Amino acid sequence: MSGVLPLVYLARHGETAWSLSGQHTGLSDIPLTERGEFNAHSLGRRLQGITFAKVLTSPLKRAVRTCELAGFGAKAETDKDLLEWNYGEYEGRRTKEIHEQRPDWQLFRDGCPGGESPDEVGARADRIVARVRSVWENVLLFSSGHFLRVLTARWLGLDAGAGKYFVLETASLSILGYEHNALEPAIRLWNDARHVGN
Repeated sequence: MSGVLPLVYLARHGETAWSLSGQHTGLSDIPLTERGEFNAHSLGRRLQGITFAKVLTSPLKRAVRTCELAGFGAKAETDKDLLEWNYGEYEGRRTKEIHEQRPDWQLFRDGCPGGESPDEVGARADRIVARVRSVWENVLLFSSGHFLRVLTARWLGLDAGAGKYFVLETASLSILGYEHNALEPAIRLWNDARHVGN
């Protein structure tokens, strides 16, 4: 085992029409917008020169395409555990619309009817955390916003619902790692979008 602590780079997919409109985009396979493709290229430039032992991506086209445009498509493996939250009956709906029927609804507390609960998403995140920690070298993950927020909560040993505290922009870069040793998981960088164009 190396004395250097490994890092886990989190890349949220680029912009889609639904991320722009605020619609919940779970398993719907929405493509990137032109701006989303541009920012995926920019993300790739940001990651140049970094070596990754493993690159994993959600099988959804918005994540796969972001991965490809960032220059990691040839190395990437798809992993269904990296899929976005299954929003069930709330797929394609905006939070404002959901609140018209359920004013007190909170995704990270209540989950979605016909979709996943926070704990179910957390169980998938736990499998990714275990997979990443078994590599013990730098890893790059491409996925979607809500899933990556739950993953971060679970990385830190928090309940899946604590993902509500970690906001992510499209095409942003975040880094998980450790402080002093493997018993001290930490966030090293969060929601960095300096490379993203307007």
